[in-house]
Amino acid sequence: MANYTAADIKALREKTGAGMMNVKRALDEADGDADRALEIIRVKGLKGVSKREGRSASDGLVAAEVTETPDGEGQVGVLVEINSETDFVAKNQTFVSLADRVLAAAVASGARDADALLAAQSDGVPVGSVVDETAAILGEKIVVRRVARIAGERVSVYLHRTSKDLPPQVGVLVASDAAAAAVAKDVAMHVAAYSPTYLTRDEVPAETVADERRIAEETARNEGKPEQALPKIIEGRLNGFFKENVLLDQAFAKDPKKTVGQVVTEAGGTLTGFARFRVGA
Repeated sequence: MANYTAADIKALREKTGAGMMNVKRALDEADGDADRALEIIRVKGLKGVSKREGRSASDGLVAAEVTETPDGEGQVGVLVEINSETDFVAKNQTFVSLADRVLAAAVASGARDADALLAAQSDGVPVGSVVDETAAILGEKIVVRRVARIAGERVSVYLHRTSKDLPPQVGVLVASDAAAAAVAKDVAMHVAAYSPTYLTRDEVPAETVADERRIAEETARNEGKPEQALPKIIEGRLNGFFKENVLLDQAFAKDPKKTVGQVVTEAGGTLTGFARFRVGA
């Protein structure tokens, strides 16, 4: 019988995220040698990568980093989402370390989408290969789902943990001028909670506005509203759509009597962009 202890099993499980029976089998095969057992788990995991392709990866984490631009005149924020199949793996240090490595590659490469990031190099190896090797060790499907890059004079970042036992599940970047930087962190927290879709009304596609106007009119007519009141009702409901979906029109989380736009204006600044990821959403 292989010579290993319950502590050895626990340590290898924490390192790999593998199930108890798989860890025990690997230790048995390796005669208790933890390094050899890790290699066995990895090799068997690589053989099973294709079998995991159809499985769902809806847990995971978000990670972000803000760096200075080469000219020193601004900042760039990078946000990535990496998915696992279970929260057990999402909080595993091997997975968290992978996320750090993927984020570093995203920052260094300038990748703007997941495909470009997977093709980027990390210590001379494509990120996609690093992900596959880690998936083999952890025994779960791992997906680099998306990446966002936001540039501005200042970029603020907010990462939110929906559970204290898990890594961040919601990530936000907010780009602003220097004057608005004083309130940008609070705005980032607001974005995390209220998930706006657009920064300004001008960013809402014309076809979306037309659809909302049509729906508002049809709804009002079905409710039997008087014809002469329709224009005002339609505009009111369209404004309601903007207040729900446009960041600058939303009631500010810390002071609902003001809009986000008013808070930024009072700070004497301007917001220039934002990005928000929620794991699995």
